[in-house]
Amino acid sequence: MKEAFFWRWLFFIVGIIILSLGISLTIKGQIVGVGSWDVLHIGLAQSIGLTIGIWSIIIGVAIIAFDSILNKRWPLVGTVLDMLLAGIFIDIFNFLIPTFNSVWMQFFAFVSGFFLLGIGCGMYIVANLGAGPRDMLMLFIVHRFNWSVTFARTTMEVSVALLGFLLGGPVGIGTVLMALCLGPIVQFAIKWNEKIFTRLSGVESTILKAK
Repeated sequence: MKEAFFWRWLFFIVGIIILSLGISLTIKGQIVGVGSWDVLHIGLAQSIGLTIGIWSIIIGVAIIAFDSILNKRWPLVGTVLDMLLAGIFIDIFNFLIPTFNSVWMQFFAFVSGFFLLGIGCGMYIVANLGAGPRDMLMLFIVHRFNWSVTFARTTMEVSVALLGFLLGGPVGIGTVLMALCLGPIVQFAIKWNEKIFTRLSGVESTILKAK
């Protein structure tokens, strides 16, 4: 039991760090485009102020409040930690990673960040300590409407990208790719990380039955 507890927290923390690194890399490669949620965060940061990480936290608080009111339940500790840690790590990585002037370097940053984002997302979800606000919303849609992870994530990403665009956030071909392709990557990452987690901890993790 203690060993499983250790692996859950390890998957959770490492997953959030990888996720945050992936987000920051896509932001550094924004000549290609940024993720749907970051279109919104960047648009808010440019028009109102504050950092991208802070806006990530603010939007997360709004989603958690919506879920708590709708389902009449308190958020899990992991959900709150994810919201705070992701926002903090995004700002840290945005500060540490230099700005790339080369188009090829920005392209490489975007592609690598894209895959790291999906892998980190699947990794911390498998820990089952509480999904982050955006993934909690995704899982809510999956279970409420009986949609696949791919369809739920894609629908959510497209909707948020459109809202961010209307608020003045940067949209590019990368935004479209992330909106359409992030769902399948997350679905694959969940299945892959479930197998690794089960092998390491000896406890089966079935946060959802990916379709």
